[in-house]
Amino acid sequence: MIDLTRKQETVILAAVSLYGNDESALRSLSELEQLVRTAGAAVLGKTVQKREAVDPATYVGSGKLTEIRQMMDETGADGLVCDDELTPAQISSLSQALGCKVMDRTMVILDIFARRASSAEGKVQVELAQQRYRLSHLAGLGVSLSRLGGGIGTRGPGEKKLETDRRHIRSRISQLKRELEEIVQHRSVTRAGRQRSASSRIAIVGYTNAGKSTLLNRLTDAGVLEEDELFATLDPTTRQFITPGGQKILLTDTVGFISKLPHNLIDAFRSTLEEARYADHIIHVLDASSPDIDEHIRVVYDTLYELGIRDKKILTIFNKMDLAGEDVRLTDPCADYTAAASLKTGSGLDEICRQIEIMVRSTRKYISRVFPYSQAGLVQRIRLYGELISESYEEDGIHIAAFVPEGYDRL
Repeated sequence: MIDLTRKQETVILAAVSLYGNDESALRSLSELEQLVRTAGAAVLGKTVQKREAVDPATYVGSGKLTEIRQMMDETGADGLVCDDELTPAQISSLSQALGCKVMDRTMVILDIFARRASSAEGKVQVELAQQRYRLSHLAGLGVSLSRLGGGIGTRGPGEKKLETDRRHIRSRISQLKRELEEIVQHRSVTRAGRQRSASSRIAIVGYTNAGKSTLLNRLTDAGVLEEDELFATLDPTTRQFITPGGQKILLTDTVGFISKLPHNLIDAFRSTLEEARYADHIIHVLDASSPDIDEHIRVVYDTLYELGIRDKKILTIFNKMDLAGEDVRLTDPCADYTAAASLKTGSGLDEICRQIEIMVRSTRKYISRVFPYSQAGLVQRIRLYGELISESYEEDGIHIAAFVPEGYDRL
């Protein structure tokens, strides 16, 4: 019998603590451990080195490198994962010194994205990010792999393997960009159709594994995958949500953010992330039980600002309150509205719905009008896309009081 069971990959984690910021380094290393486990590997050991700067040759110093080599011999680990993005020289030096596979945080995140991507758009975006990473980390293999020409006058070093690799990768990147442009155009058409509907559009953003998909499922029965893992869902999902007051709102779940998110991923997923840019409002979901809640807030808003999102009304939902301690601090200085909830159990949903209605109402116009019966169709449009406060049918017409989207006040 041949055993076809796939052996689980085992790794050692390494991080550098700059300027003695040990607590931050340990938190980042703990998150890297979650990423590695999500990617399917097992962590056999972790180590942190205090330095004023990362070693340009080997990431860590020579003493720490010896310690890592001993850890790998003792544990039998298959590879090393570093908490920062490594240069090609660092990867090469570490591989030669340790005699094993060396990876960085970016490679792990890209691997997870490649596993999770299910739609055509997601697969194209992930491959584009991977190819850009490969292009920036190509290293030559020497003159021994040079390609020689044939015939008189063509002898010489020829075209090196590094150059052919670069040409192939650049060609593939160009092809992926064309495919992504077609997908972006299709997304723009779909987005324009939503804008014509006059329904309010709300994008759900947040740190990965904060509960964004759970919120969408709770409000709309979307059936989006929910797992207690990082980056459980990548593809954006839009569903209609009808508030208790009868307002129709389009909710869009977006890809989660994470500390040290590779720029290649931000660029590749820009069309997906820009769903938040074209939304009318933002719902920011936070894991209130996380000890790194302040760091999560910073990462989310830094990413939003990088996408040019600064002027949206924001509702922050502090999720997982059932796991948070009594002394948890529920503050988000950038939020206009807040609500506390435990989305897994359904606690706090009524308050979330109330805050959504208040947020949407804040950007609408209040009207008090009398419509003739011949314009009853306009009243129906207000009922569909606005918030109808009162409606009465009198001899002189239909008396309406409502909050309506911009432009509807001129009906």
